[in-house]
Amino acid sequence: MTSQPLQAAPPAAVASTHLNRQQRHLLLLTAAVSSGCGLAAELLLGTLTSYLVGAQALAYGVAVGGFLAAMGLGAYLSRFVAASPNLGEQAEQQQLLNGFFAIELTLAPLVALVPLGLFALFTLGGPVWIGLTFGTLILGVLSGMEVPLLTRLIELDEHDLSESLAGVLALDYVGALAGSLLFPAVLLPLIGLLPSAFVIGSLPAWMVFFLSLAFPKMKPWRYIGLGVAIALCVITPAVLPFSNNLENKLYKAPVVMRSQSTYQRIVLTRFGQAVRLFLNGELQLSTIDEYRYHEALVHPAMAAADNPKTVLLMGAGDGMALREVLKWPSVENVHIVELDPAIIELAKSDTSLLKFNENAFSDPRVVIEYGDAFKAIPKLTEQFDVIVADFPDPDEVAIAKLYSKGFYQQLRSHLTPNGILVTQASSPFFAPKVISCITKTIADTGLIAEPYNVNIPSFGPWGFVIASQQKLSFQETPLPNPTQFLSPELLPTLFVFGKDIIDNAVEVNQLSNPVIVPYQSNPRWSVY
Repeated sequence: MTSQPLQAAPPAAVASTHLNRQQRHLLLLTAAVSSGCGLAAELLLGTLTSYLVGAQALAYGVAVGGFLAAMGLGAYLSRFVAASPNLGEQAEQQQLLNGFFAIELTLAPLVALVPLGLFALFTLGGPVWIGLTFGTLILGVLSGMEVPLLTRLIELDEHDLSESLAGVLALDYVGALAGSLLFPAVLLPLIGLLPSAFVIGSLPAWMVFFLSLAFPKMKPWRYIGLGVAIALCVITPAVLPFSNNLENKLYKAPVVMRSQSTYQRIVLTRFGQAVRLFLNGELQLSTIDEYRYHEALVHPAMAAADNPKTVLLMGAGDGMALREVLKWPSVENVHIVELDPAIIELAKSDTSLLKFNENAFSDPRVVIEYGDAFKAIPKLTEQFDVIVADFPDPDEVAIAKLYSKGFYQQLRSHLTPNGILVTQASSPFFAPKVISCITKTIADTGLIAEPYNVNIPSFGPWGFVIASQQKLSFQETPLPNPTQFLSPELLPTLFVFGKDIIDNAVEVNQLSNPVIVPYQSNPRWSVY
């Protein structure tokens, strides 16, 4: 009997952490989506906070700076996920995926709910800045763990840290670009602020669902990810009426219209005969007394110009200032430069505003140009008898450039020899240095500038600055009929100020040194 040689037993199957093409591509796509969601969440929190409490630069500083700092902490904490030295590669991959999925499914509802909670906190009079800081830190820590975990997952396959890191970071930066563009350009104007948070929050949950399909052993996560993603998407339509109810609490009168443009939140309220326009929560006009503001803004400059024919009107998209300009029969052309088309469309379509602006935009003498006045003015070739600047208060650097010496020099070059420049100049009581700064800045261009003020019940005392190449006098100045407030006898008195609302200890506002922003942030505003 012949003995058979012993055969070695087949080697046990070795568990592999090799990623197939689909798995690797999904992990890289997840890096892009995670980064895009993180950046969009930062922008959303900054936008919401600046809408609620103002201080845009500080709001974005806390949201972005706090988020990035917290991401650093999150990146450090990620080292403790799947940290055991005795783990095999397959067990390590399993734990990394479990950790990553848990982070994504924690992030998903938080991204959706933190902005909603911040809004609710504000309406209840709570500490919004503390809420913003706390929410930013939580989201930042969780987001900071994502890239390190994804890098380690891909490194288990490639065994090359530099290659893994390069792939993840490349998609991370692409995702950041996508998030930074899609939120302000698509989500915000189309569906609004808080619904955007729910859409953004659903994306991490969707990635958990798709990754669990690609990794069969992660099947239990599949249903959780799908459930969270669907829940957030289903809830999204209900967020808008809920957030509208919260927003209603910000206003003392019923909201009759609200919309979100690419640039700002637009709200109209009505109480009795009074219609009020708010942009980003700030009162722009009340139909009860807007005529005081717009008559004071327009008519001194138009009267001083002596038979004005061409007018440049910047801002003033509600049409009220245009209404006053068109009262002058000598006017042949009004060139309007307005940043936000949504404001003019509202002024042309809303019956309440149409009643008060007297359908001024339908006048054939009016030409509308949409764009940033800072960029549009240097491209103009015309000269104007009157230039009216009706910009928002200079409470942030982006607006401060419209009150800078460089901008006023551009405007001066577009004035006719006897042309007049006038600008609104904030409240001389609540921000006394602002009107002095504007006066000094315009005078530094070589024009003779004079401040004046008027009392507007909705705002209190309000300031303006008028300038030309000659000294102006308003004694016995004729005005058009009809005016509701301004008269030839009253006009000279507008140039008289109380001693408590002029502060001449100011510097010229420069593009490189926007001193007007801190001047606008006077503590007196706290009692406004």
